[in-house]
Amino acid sequence: MSRTLKLEKDRHIALVTISNPPANTWTHDSLIELEALVEALEADTDITALVITGDGDKFFSAGADLKTFADGDKGMAATMAVRFGHAFERLANYRGVSIAAINGYAMGGGLECALACDVRIVERQSRLALPEARVGLLPCGCGTQHLTRLVGEGWAKRMILCGEQVDADTAERIGLVEEVVDTGKALERAMAMAEGVARQSPAALEHCKTLIMSSRERGMSDGFRLERELFVNLFDDPNQREGVNAFLEKREPQWTPVNRER
Repeated sequence: MSRTLKLEKDRHIALVTISNPPANTWTHDSLIELEALVEALEADTDITALVITGDGDKFFSAGADLKTFADGDKGMAATMAVRFGHAFERLANYRGVSIAAINGYAMGGGLECALACDVRIVERQSRLALPEARVGLLPCGCGTQHLTRLVGEGWAKRMILCGEQVDADTAERIGLVEEVVDTGKALERAMAMAEGVARQSPAALEHCKTLIMSSRERGMSDGFRLERELFVNLFDDPNQREGVNAFLEKREPQWTPVNRER
């Protein structure tokens, strides 16, 4: 990995630290790198959880470096819009569980990165915003779509159209984040949550995430049908029998990685 994205693996957990001081901004190269990193983790059957945090104690990520757009180059704008969109869309579609440990300011593309994750843990001192319109831009890393689905149209309009920042408690109240922790504790809590992911069957985990994500676009009856179909499909996987029998035998299950060639 580059100096901008630091990757560490601990058994079934991949920890990615955004490290581009002073504000952990995203660049063209680091966005390409994030997309490639998620692709690589897809192929690593030992990894079931991805935790993302920011380096230091002030910023999770401040988003893009505005100097990139200072000369009004439309070609550069198109390139960066594609890079932001592809990177965070790929993150949102990651097969495992992604957890954002928000340890400071999460602004613009920084918040969009967190929005693309499955779960968000935020430290009490953090501030979150999508302030792009204030500088003549708009969120182009899936932010308008993810934010609206999480918090509803009203709060999305307050944050994007009115330029409101929200603190940690407000973010939890409106459903933008799932948990608020004390300063310095986001990564610890995210890693503990990632440990819980390992107790789930890998195949069941993937099917459950597919169902949850597909509920955004499927009709209810279609979702019911897919739910039943994927439930039956689990019986082709050895983890189904292992999970049930481990419970009946009062022991911890020994999961088998998902066979991606099946």
